[in-house]
Amino acid sequence: MDELEGETREQRIARNVTDLLSELRVAQAGVQILFGFLLSVVFTAQFREASGFEKGMHLVAVVLAASATALLTAPVAWHRLLFRTGSRDAILRAGNRAALLGLVCLAAAVTDTVALIAKVVYGPIAMAVVGGLVGIGFIVTWFVIPRLISGARP
Repeated sequence: MDELEGETREQRIARNVTDLLSELRVAQAGVQILFGFLLSVVFTAQFREASGFEKGMHLVAVVLAASATALLTAPVAWHRLLFRTGSRDAILRAGNRAALLGLVCLAAAVTDTVALIAKVVYGPIAMAVVGGLVGIGFIVTWFVIPRLISGARP
């Protein structure tokens, strides 16, 4: 529900900013856990023995997780920096785009990480199959289903 009865435009924008910042807390927790895991892996003996391809996949996952972190925390920083400047509408529009792009980066980082694990444990065919299934799972659950839900509204 985007509008509440009797709510002014400014009240709606303030509520939507609050909703966005609350939603980002959930996504930030997931990316922080993944990012911490990815950072710790490089300090293991097994990582030093990984192939160049595997190390490259790991670096891609780290960069994607770092990008997701930046994008998912950007609206919080913008809100704090622009607090009381009358910029809530702009923060909301830009923050929504940053959050969506951050979720894409998070999904890609998780997919890459799971594909890397499948490659190390079972080989390249498992990497392709498992990575593909995880990627499709994110696309369907995060992006296709909401479109279906919004199209199903009366």
